[in-house]
Amino acid sequence: MKIAVAGASGRAGSEITKELSRRGHTVTAIARNPEKIAALPNVTPTKGDVLDQAGLARLWAGHDVAISSVHFLASDALKLIGAAKESKVGRYVVVGGAGSLEVAPGVKLVTTPGFPAQYKAEAEKGSDFLDLLRQEKDLNWTFISPSALFIEGERTGKFRLGTDQLLADANGKSWITFADYAIALADEIERPAHLRQRFTVGY
Repeated sequence: MKIAVAGASGRAGSEITKELSRRGHTVTAIARNPEKIAALPNVTPTKGDVLDQAGLARLWAGHDVAISSVHFLASDALKLIGAAKESKVGRYVVVGGAGSLEVAPGVKLVTTPGFPAQYKAEAEKGSDFLDLLRQEKDLNWTFISPSALFIEGERTGKFRLGTDQLLADANGKSWITFADYAIALADEIERPAHLRQRFTVGY
């Protein structure tokens, strides 16, 4: 498939780009500084700005899938959604956040007392992004939330998927590596199971 990744030089975006390259997809890897994108088979580093809706729509046009892997505070959800619609891309996949996941019925992680203050604004903006997507009637979107800790680590291929509830391991730790998250995202692109839905990945 032809896949465009916005934010391809970031920690999640670079692992997603690597995973898609490994699987033989043709990737347009978009970043403000494309020289930071690793040289990989079938990957074309491309300069782009996620705040430029028209420019991003042009870069995404002609792809089967567009992925946005960008910080919510450093982007504009309305512009990203607008670019996805303008581009007529077949599918729009968002690297989401954990803050909007539920820890109890109707209770989002971001609203819990122990949620780190320094991540709250980012998490709230991610939750708003998901709300906007859920109002879209025409866009074929998927929002993939990582677990609470989204970190560097090995590619194991062993993880669980959930829907709107935060996943945690047997010790109560909620985490996923960028590399394993990338596998789950690539699997979803190749075998769609969550169209116009949010899902989550964790151990």
